[in-house]
Amino acid sequence: MIEKLSFRWFKSIESLEFEPSTVNILIGANGSGKSNVLEAIGVLSAAAGGRVDDESLLRRGVRPGLPSLYKCAFPGIRGTTQIDFGAWSSHASYETSLSNIIKDPSPEWLYRAEKLMENGNAIIGRPKEGKDKYNPEAGLAALLMVELDPESSSVILLKELRDFAIYSPDTNTLRGVTPDMLQRKPVGLSGGHLAIALSDLLESGNPFFEKVRQDALSLVDWAKSYDTAPSNEIPLSSSVGSTQRVIRFTDRYMQPNRNVLSGYDASEGALYVLFHAVLAAHPKSPVISAVDNADHALNPRLARALLSNICKWYLASPRPRQIFLTTHNPLALDGIPLQNDHVRLFTVSRTDKGHTVVQRVVLDEKLKKMAEKGWTLSRLWVMGHLGGVANV
Repeated sequence: MIEKLSFRWFKSIESLEFEPSTVNILIGANGSGKSNVLEAIGVLSAAAGGRVDDESLLRRGVRPGLPSLYKCAFPGIRGTTQIDFGAWSSHASYETSLSNIIKDPSPEWLYRAEKLMENGNAIIGRPKEGKDKYNPEAGLAALLMVELDPESSSVILLKELRDFAIYSPDTNTLRGVTPDMLQRKPVGLSGGHLAIALSDLLESGNPFFEKVRQDALSLVDWAKSYDTAPSNEIPLSSSVGSTQRVIRFTDRYMQPNRNVLSGYDASEGALYVLFHAVLAAHPKSPVISAVDNADHALNPRLARALLSNICKWYLASPRPRQIFLTTHNPLALDGIPLQNDHVRLFTVSRTDKGHTVVQRVVLDEKLKKMAEKGWTLSRLWVMGHLGGVANV
């Protein structure tokens, strides 16, 4: 698990360092830089995988962009074209500096420096002064992983970083009527193949997923049950394109012979709930992942209940997991068990110079006293007591 992240000169981030935990919620105004923080992790992930270009970034959910847009352009920042990234676990760390020519960029970003540490010892190092010794388009740490102990802390960190992905599910892809152009296991970055991933879990007999499944069902109050079935067994218009397998809901209120709905006909909120349940419980989900706009398409109360369950799922997971979530919904904050140090809330905002800053919200004595007086996290945030609120 990543215990510290550090970025410099990336988009709206001049210099940023923060310490995440198991569940990390980033909240802030539009344009504050929440997605930039996730994408900085995505670029670091590509670097750990050995190649940074549009293809490797897209695979991780990072929006491709010109070097002139990736490199922060604040006045007074001169003398460097590089962008620095770093991640630390309890026993290992990986740091790299990347650059690209702004006026005539190449398809691949270039490695200017790279360092892999374990227990305070340098495992791999690519110094800036030795840049002519190595192919600048290839990551040294990724190339030399084959020579390292696969169970070592440094290799585990590289693997976890390499598999990172930013998910941004959309309704039509979750319904199965739009193909996911960025498919990964178990679900695509837009939510593609959700029915197949759900089917795998339903057939696995996984006891952890059974608990998650019941929690997810309780959030879809109109559904008596859900599962998956071949598309030809579900009432579905012939004019609707669909995958071979679809999600099937049984409505608790409709009469028995007309109470079966496909994922195409069900509410989008139910599909987003199932997406989060699958991502949290599936054994093939990335160890470290992110969901941008995690409250998308959810009413405030459902967003609050879902975020509460997401925290519970990741904290109880038999397989250690780490998740980063962005949200704009104030009420969603009220589902966060902030007293648990493994759940961390961060506000994201811009300074008067436009720099993105991330600040952790700690449940200190002041917040405890306000909570005793009936102040919820949502109210505290909206009223500006937590930071991360735009001055409009």
